[in-house]
Amino acid sequence: MSESCSVCGKNFEVLFRWQMEEKAGAYTFLCGRTCQEKHVSGASSDGVICDCCGKRFVVELVAQVLKVGTQPPAASASPRSPMQARVSTPAPPLAAAPPGIAPPAAAAAPVSEESAKPSAPVLVRKPFEGPRRLAIFNHKGGTGKTTTTVSIAAGLAARGYRVLLVDTDSQGNVAVSLAQKSEKSLYHVLVMGIRPQDVVVNVRENLDLLPSNETLAAAELYLAGRQNRDRVLKDRLAKIENEYDVVILDCSPSLSLMNQNALVYADGILVPVACDFLSLVGVRQVLKTVKNVNSLLHHPVQIFGVLPTFYDARARICRDAVDTLKQHFGERCLLPIRAATKIKEAPAQGKTIFEYAPDSNAAEDYLRVVDHLAFGTPASAGDQNANGGQDSVRPSEARAHEDRNSGASQRATGAA
Repeated sequence: MSESCSVCGKNFEVLFRWQMEEKAGAYTFLCGRTCQEKHVSGASSDGVICDCCGKRFVVELVAQVLKVGTQPPAASASPRSPMQARVSTPAPPLAAAPPGIAPPAAAAAPVSEESAKPSAPVLVRKPFEGPRRLAIFNHKGGTGKTTTTVSIAAGLAARGYRVLLVDTDSQGNVAVSLAQKSEKSLYHVLVMGIRPQDVVVNVRENLDLLPSNETLAAAELYLAGRQNRDRVLKDRLAKIENEYDVVILDCSPSLSLMNQNALVYADGILVPVACDFLSLVGVRQVLKTVKNVNSLLHHPVQIFGVLPTFYDARARICRDAVDTLKQHFGERCLLPIRAATKIKEAPAQGKTIFEYAPDSNAAEDYLRVVDHLAFGTPASAGDQNANGGQDSVRPSEARAHEDRNSGASQRATGAA
């Protein structure tokens, strides 16, 4: 994020939280420590106001800054004298009232505006069978993570669930897929401490988005220097998660601190796996990462399901990939998402698959996953009756593909 320094006027990239200060709704941007010192001391303006005499002065000595609660700087302290804090002494006890005279009644405590306000309504969450904090995660790129994230979030929102969609990928493809632009992003929540409520944008009925963009890459530097660096996202989202039935996170295809934060926050993981050899190999790395999150980061997250994507029943490699996933994951291997041109065209129109092609095979397949999450309806690859005829074209059309895919399928089956 590029800004102009409020002290020297220099244009710079905001990388750290201390480079941005917010007061009374106004922002101050500071390009470096020198400008920060000038800003704090008052040298860049007319100075600061003394708490005792009201005189304006420029802070030059540490002894001139005395903080007791929210007390402003003091101007007249000697640089060599020990700093003294204002200590409020308890009031002397009241004298006993003469006989026959009632003691004065204690003054009623003033009612603050905060306590006078009615409490905010508490969201009554709808019943939900799946994990309420779901991470869509795979180290391998090109497996349909963002498409799966957007489709599941949109499907749950259409079912009446309040959904928060969090993009933890610096590519920012979730916002692009929904035709959304935002000045603030997840970076501002993590690094600058801005409230998530001030960054979240409503994109559809029941669906809110916490977007990301390329500035999120700089958040890795911030996280690296933090204590409990794998729990920063969890702490930030704790302020808003109770306003939603479900929180869904789109993860980047990498081993990063942001992904660690996403997995530590999540209750369950959905792993989209493209029906090809390299994606099967990548599943092993996912299992290793989940094991490390459980043992090293002490967070009991588990794989909720494995979702085969880009499934073509005519290709032997796709069928073998699904069979391999069924052998390893059993009922956690969900029915595959069939390959469709419409699902590639939908993001270009800024629409979900349910808006762009509601009658397509992909829309039908993703709705099945949505209902499995929400209501627990069968969606595993073992339930062939729910397959909707996905393999019906295999006998007649698969022969042309089997010979050239046979070698790759054997290696894929052995690798996973």
